[in-house]
Amino acid sequence: MALEVCVKAATGAPDLLGDCPFCQRVLLTLEEKKVTYQMHLIDTANKPQWFLEVNPEGKVPVVKFDGKWVPDSDVITQTLETKYPEPSLVTPSEYSSVGSKLFGSFVTFLKSKDASDGSEQALITELSALEEHLKAHGPYVNGEKISAVDLGLAPKLYHLEVALGHFKSWSVPENLTHVKNYMKLLFSRESFVKTQPADKKYLIAGWAPKVNP
Repeated sequence: MALEVCVKAATGAPDLLGDCPFCQRVLLTLEEKKVTYQMHLIDTANKPQWFLEVNPEGKVPVVKFDGKWVPDSDVITQTLETKYPEPSLVTPSEYSSVGSKLFGSFVTFLKSKDASDGSEQALITELSALEEHLKAHGPYVNGEKISAVDLGLAPKLYHLEVALGHFKSWSVPENLTHVKNYMKLLFSRESFVKTQPADKKYLIAGWAPKVNP
């Protein structure tokens, strides 16, 4: 039986897959584990009544496990690992926090209106730490095999690339060759191509109000 999963629809296009990186992380996990699933696209600006009845907080992603809707991508991906242990996507605990500060640094820099506030350098510092890790352990965070930490980072790095490219004409520095190769590897995986936002314009539309409130 297919697992039911609710994810964010595209802004202004409720029939297309949206730009939520936490939703994509869950979809990537389902795809990499080859779990059959049924996807419900939720228009977060106009949430359907049935969705609010089963999930009063109205958050996405949520997945239905054993008749109960479960929110939070951390909880969902851990539950998927327990219920569908093969193929294993477990990241060794010593690597599980690799890149964990990247998304926050990206958002701060994206919203920054002051070139001298240090937010760009803070992001480069985080990317450089990822570079050093991948240089020593790559091509993925845990070597040759993709794992949970990569599936969490992939959507965030995609947001970073698209949003900073659009709003700041900024891209990952050329000297971070392992990070650039890592992004290419992740973005070209079949699971990523299947689960990425329907169009980059929806990702840009999702960030626009936060960049220019």
